[in-house]
Order: sequence, then C-alpha cells, then structure tokens
Amino acid sequence: MDVKLDPWSAVSIDDYSKLFDEFGIRPFDEVYSQIEDPHRYMRRKVIFGHRSYDQITDAMVNKKPFSVMSGFMPTGKLHLGHKMVMEEIIWHQQQGADAFVGIADREAHSVRNISWDKCYDIGVNEYIISLIALGFEPDGHIYFQSNSDQVKDLAFELGAKANFSELSAIYGFTGETSVSHMLSAVTQSADILHPQLGEYDGPKPTVVPAGADQDPHIRLTRGLGHKMNMFKIEGREDKKGNSYFSIRSKAAPEGALKEMSERILGRTKLFEGHVDVFDADNFDVLLNTVRQVELEFGGYAFVPPSSTYHRFMSGLQGGKMSSSVPESYIALTEDPKGAAKKVKRAKTGGRTTLEEQKKLGGEPENCSVYEMLLFHLVEDDEELAQIYNECRQGERVCGNCKVLAAERTEKFLKEHQELRELAKDRLDEYGL
Repeated sequence: MDVKLDPWSAVSIDDYSKLFDEFGIRPFDEVYSQIEDPHRYMRRKVIFGHRSYDQITDAMVNKKPFSVMSGFMPTGKLHLGHKMVMEEIIWHQQQGADAFVGIADREAHSVRNISWDKCYDIGVNEYIISLIALGFEPDGHIYFQSNSDQVKDLAFELGAKANFSELSAIYGFTGETSVSHMLSAVTQSADILHPQLGEYDGPKPTVVPAGADQDPHIRLTRGLGHKMNMFKIEGREDKKGNSYFSIRSKAAPEGALKEMSERILGRTKLFEGHVDVFDADNFDVLLNTVRQVELEFGGYAFVPPSSTYHRFMSGLQGGKMSSSVPESYIALTEDPKGAAKKVKRAKTGGRTTLEEQKKLGGEPENCSVYEMLLFHLVEDDEELAQIYNECRQGERVCGNCKVLAAERTEKFLKEHQELRELAKDRLDEYGL
C-alpha cells in the first residue's frame, strides 16, 4: 500500500478497498442489511468498513446490552470531521447503546505537548459543549483520561501485556519514541475496553466509530483484550470427524477449569490445562458460561471490541483537511458568515468552462462542495441524488451548489451555536 495508518498524522487514502486486504477490515455492506434504521453515513457508504460489527447488529436487533465508545484529542478547533464521529456516537446511543466519550488529554499532553489546563479548556469548550448541542444524552459518560481512575488502572494492567516490539510493529515506534507516548497508546486501549468493567455491568459488545487512521488502536486493543482473558475457546475435530470445543486455560487460577466443567451443560472431560466439551448445542450459552466463570475468578472476560470506519472529508481547497490550515475546514465555533465565504471559495468538481460543464458534466465525486452536501448538509437522499445527477449531466453549475452549501452551512452553524449556549448551562447534568 501507498499509505501507512497512523493515528497522529494526516492520512490520505486513495483506495479504501485496499484496507480490506491489507489490514483485515471488512466491507460494511455485509452487515448493512441487518440495520433497521441506518444512519445516512451507512446509507451513503460514507461508513465503508468494520470489524465485528455483526456483534452490534445482533445486540440492536435482540435488545441486548452494548456500548459505543470513542474519543477526541483536545488539540485545537472542533471541525466537521470530528462532528462525523459525534453523530455516529449519538446514533448508537439512540439505538440503545451505553455511550462513552473520552477526552484524550493524556495523549494530547504526551504527543502534542499541550498543557493540562489547555487540554481541559479545549476539551470542554470545543468538544464537550458541541457534543451536547448535537444531542448526546446525559445518561452517557463523558470523562477526561487524566481524571478516570478506571481508565488509568486498566491501562496499567494492559501495559503488562504489551511490549515494545508489538507497539513498534503497529505504530512504527522507534527508540526515540517517549515512554509517555507509548503509554498513551495503551491508554487508548483502556478507553475502549473500560465500558466492559464491572462498574458498567461487565462484558458486552462495544463499537468504536473512527476514521481508518485510528485502526491501529483497534488492532492493539483487540490483541490486548485477548491476552487479558483467562480462557480461549477453540473448535476441534476428533479422529472420526466429530466436532467439539476445547476451552483452554491461559494462566487461570487453580480450580477455575474444574468449576467450568461442572457448570457447562452437556458432556465434558477435564484435563490439565483445558476442558473439552462434546455436545454443546448452543455456542452462545457456552460462551456466556465461560465468561461468567472467568468473572467469578477475578478475570475480565473482555468481548473483542467492534469498530466502524468512515471515509475522510477532503479539505475545502482539495487534498487533505489539515487543522493547521484554517481554509481547509469548517470549525463548529467559527463565524457562520465567514464559514459561508469559505464554502464559496472551495474547490469543486466542475469543468473549466460553462460550455465544457454542459457538454461533459461535472465530477461530484471530486468536489469538496458536493462532499459537504453528502456528509453534512443534505439529509434527504432523493434531494442529494438529484443534485448528483444534475451535476453529472451538466444541468447544474458549480455556483448553484456553492450557494446552496454556503447557505446551509451558515444556517447550521447559527443553529448549532445557539444550541451550544444552551448546552453550557447543562454541563452539570453530565457531571462536569
């Protein structure tokens, strides 16, 4: 591949399908049909990939407990790219998820050298207030990494299962990488796994909405979660071709396997280091028994976290969106009229001349203005399809789309900033 996934630098991906083969991300299309009321990002294939999202669809369909968790590093302005993640968190919360949002101040301090006071100021006044204004409900959990004993304690435990070789392979860390930077990566894993702690009713599927650049955190967390668990269930066959399960101990306390063999419904055989199960009719029942025994013997029984991956927004001037280039993005706290002017100066997918536009049609797939309509400004799919087709057929000129996008951007920002003022008075509802 011509791209290395890196959570701490700007990433441009030309062909998202390459991520399926290179990193094992699955196409979102394979789980889409199981979702009753999909978010527009799902309908429009903005969310293109996933890991184990079938666990989440199963929980939603069967009304089982599940969580959604994601976080934000407080280093600067909250822009439309961040809003995408917030919308996905809120949508999952509306589907019944127990929602967690972490402000990654330990990461910002160690990786970007942002002071603790500034981390707090940006975290509250940029991110949390907008999150509430967008619709995050008070029954969710908002926290700063530095103030969460659960996250810090779990990060310490996870650190015992991580090593430099693994972190180097996933993140490209070198001998020059600070220990604090490495610890911040392990803290991200603690963020993702801590919704499964006993304080939050124990193991359950947890989905992390993210851009593809955050996948290294997911891979590390899934690996560490597996290492933390006491047991591993393997499917096997005997010499006659009959299938059975083998539950193998990974340093489980003495007596745990014996207790396991007595709890499991069906025929079992206890060995030193494992229990074989020969007639388990329901794997979910078996899995729940294994997890329950692990919890009773002081383990975690983590469920491997799920994830969804959305496409990146391009910058208003084309290319990458960069927080260091204000003209490339729209911040949720910036002046609405000034933002509208930015949109009118944005790069489009139109032709050089009006004659060419009418003859050849535009290229909405290469247009930052159409992308804003697609991602944020047009909720109705039929309206969006009409805009796309008119552009493609040369019936629509770029000026029309710029005016539409500018007007809707200004309207959205005015309304959002009004809601932010109301959200400021509700911080105590969220424990802040």
